[in-house]
Amino acid sequence: MHLAHEYAVSVRWTGNRGTGTSGYRAYGRDHVVSAAGKLHDLAGSSDPAFRGDPERWNPEELLLTALAQCHMLSYLHAATVAGVTVLAYDDDAVGTMEQTADGGGHFTSATLRPRVVVADAAQLEAAEAAHAEAARMCFIASSVNFPVRHEAMTTVATSAPGAASA
Repeated sequence: MHLAHEYAVSVRWTGNRGTGTSGYRAYGRDHVVSAAGKLHDLAGSSDPAFRGDPERWNPEELLLTALAQCHMLSYLHAATVAGVTVLAYDDDAVGTMEQTADGGGHFTSATLRPRVVVADAAQLEAAEAAHAEAARMCFIASSVNFPVRHEAMTTVATSAPGAASA
């Protein structure tokens, strides 16, 4: 049985500086991303390399964010099903996009670097195995045409809850 889930977002360009797109340097790349029921809008722009505002989120960062969020949420589910008690999870993900000669481009890879703290040393093996299950379950990673690698590090909490061992 296949279930379909639909998503809707609105993107509104806010970069008209008075003359629209009359020239490459004449317009801003600023835009606002919103969706019904969301508390906050996202302030977006293009990457600074493409005349964007570095203080705003760009699509490339948002794609990498979606991959990292999806893996984390899938991992937390997989860990729970495997009986692993996760006390902390953080990730410093990186991605590589290559521009092509025709002005386009594509991502060539993404690397997720989740750091997980589990409650018990007896859970380490299952905690590490849960990353493969999370990678299989992640809708976003299953939808991209470039490799999404994982460099996970799992540690066991010390006596203080949520603290990682050295």
